[in-house]
Amino acid sequence: MSSYTEKTIEEVFPVVVLDDSVPFPSIPLNVTVYERSVMDNFVNINEHEGYFLAVNRKKVGESTSQTVSLSQLQKVGCVCKIVSFDKNEDSVRVDADCFCRAEIISCHRVGGLMFAKVICKALKLSSPTPVIASLKKKADALVEKAVSSIPGFPEHLKKAIKETKDPAQFADVVASTVLIRPENKIAVLAEFEPEQRLGVLCNALEEESKIILTELEIQKKTKARIEENQKEYYMREQLRVLKSELGEDEDDDEELSEYYAKIINAGFDPKISAKLVKEVGKLSKLPYASPESNVIRTYLDTVLDLPWNRTTDEKGIDLARAQKILDKDHDGMTEVKERIIEYLAVKKLTPNLKNQIICLVGAPGVGKTSVASSIARALGRNFVRVSLGGVRDESDIRGHRKTYVAAMPGRIINAINEAQVCNPLILLDEIDKLTRDSHGDPASALLEVLDPDQNKNFRDHFLEIPFDLSDCIFIATANTLDTIPKPLIDRMEIITMKSYSRLEKLSIAKHHLIPKQLAKHGLTKKNLRITDAVILDMIDHYTAEAGVRTLEKKIAAICRKVALKVAESPEETTVCKIRSEDLNAYLGMTRIIDEKLSSKDEIGVVNGLAYTEAGGDLLKVEALAVKGSGKLELTGSLGDVMKESAKIAITL
Repeated sequence: MSSYTEKTIEEVFPVVVLDDSVPFPSIPLNVTVYERSVMDNFVNINEHEGYFLAVNRKKVGESTSQTVSLSQLQKVGCVCKIVSFDKNEDSVRVDADCFCRAEIISCHRVGGLMFAKVICKALKLSSPTPVIASLKKKADALVEKAVSSIPGFPEHLKKAIKETKDPAQFADVVASTVLIRPENKIAVLAEFEPEQRLGVLCNALEEESKIILTELEIQKKTKARIEENQKEYYMREQLRVLKSELGEDEDDDEELSEYYAKIINAGFDPKISAKLVKEVGKLSKLPYASPESNVIRTYLDTVLDLPWNRTTDEKGIDLARAQKILDKDHDGMTEVKERIIEYLAVKKLTPNLKNQIICLVGAPGVGKTSVASSIARALGRNFVRVSLGGVRDESDIRGHRKTYVAAMPGRIINAINEAQVCNPLILLDEIDKLTRDSHGDPASALLEVLDPDQNKNFRDHFLEIPFDLSDCIFIATANTLDTIPKPLIDRMEIITMKSYSRLEKLSIAKHHLIPKQLAKHGLTKKNLRITDAVILDMIDHYTAEAGVRTLEKKIAAICRKVALKVAESPEETTVCKIRSEDLNAYLGMTRIIDEKLSSKDEIGVVNGLAYTEAGGDLLKVEALAVKGSGKLELTGSLGDVMKESAKIAITL
């Protein structure tokens, strides 16, 4: 067991809380403070005996405020005395000698100063032991390894470490000069026994040596990469200066220099940088007006303008805020909103989940696109729409190869460029309207875009380099699933949007459509008043749809006629109150007449129900027997099932 000579004194000292520096006995402490309260504390200490207890917080790096409690401080500090004090207008420079470790027993405040009752301990090794000798030898080897790894380590500090023979003081000197992390320094300071102190020091040196070697390796690779790019850039600059001296055209060289500078500053992967530099090299050898040079310029501009590392900073998914946005933007659609909130909840719990691709399916006008826009707002992401209606060429998705005249990137890369971030919400609108011909199958090309296992390295034919789409959120819309290939459906999660009821359409018209059309036509609520009964009449007798697109057109037609009246009498405040009997004058004759049920049974007539996009309708099936050859005649637009039913009925 180690033998020590212990010296213990009980004292009371004013406390100074240090933020970055860690004090050690026999090692000078130099601090500069800028906070007013800390400056005032040092002034008070300097005006008295100059002794104080320097101590660190338990949580390193917190605010430098001195208003702390005992529970926030380390238990062990260092007793110091001010030897040099330099006060300026906005700072105080203090040089102090550190004497011994001190353990805090209790604290109290007097005015603005905190005082601590401490026990000062100084343990001195009376005779060396094999354990301490072994730890000292191990520490020497670790220190030599760490110091050799740190570039520019001061020679006078190396000398001071070598000349320190006492194991306890050696641990303090090494901790003060070699260790980097404040937590490790504080751990060494907290140990009174030299043997324990050396053990803690060895563990800290082993940990930090690994960190230093890793950082140096990263810096070495980064430096080599930067030097390679810088070397080529400087050579190009020298070539530009030489051409300038010879009186040659500088415009092309300036353009090339800009490309090189952008490539260097973009921080691309070395393989991508090498490819782009090669393209710039080709450009430098081509005449300015040649078709190939224009293709290369377009290529370089496209690649360098893409947001390779720019992202939207998400502040976290707030489900209450998302629900509020959906309720504000859309009336009804309770099931759809619940499903979207569930989707956002899953994404909140597993942010790295990549395989949820939503497909909103519903009739035209039910709000598929606006729902996607609301999701983007709820997530705080940039929103961009890609229209796929009528797309029949695979190159529209994957881009054209540069060998083609007027080659350009595909719609996905164009959408990323438009969003100017690499993690937008991309709406693939009308995905069921994709067609296939001799130019390829664009629906199959979308498989790579929507497959989370492939889109991390999505290759556009024009770019020829992989682009990461895994952080994008894709939402598709469709009117029907019948025309979408099965493999594409398998990669999407289907959410069906049903048609609106009469009351939902009424609410949408009051809260969204009418205010929107009034603003669009320069009207106010005072100019036009439409009652609920009139809106319901328009829904029942002028529209037959699942959504509200036709209803909005009818409201717009009324607004145009009212705008004409207002424009013709600008001096008066025109007020138009629309009543049900006025609809014929504004919208013409009614288009839809209610089907009335007969009050009595009719021979040869059967009532049936038809399912339509607008909900449903009543239809009458009529049968009539006439003299003839016995042949069955079927008229009207009948489906196969109804034709078969008629044939079965006649056999009975």
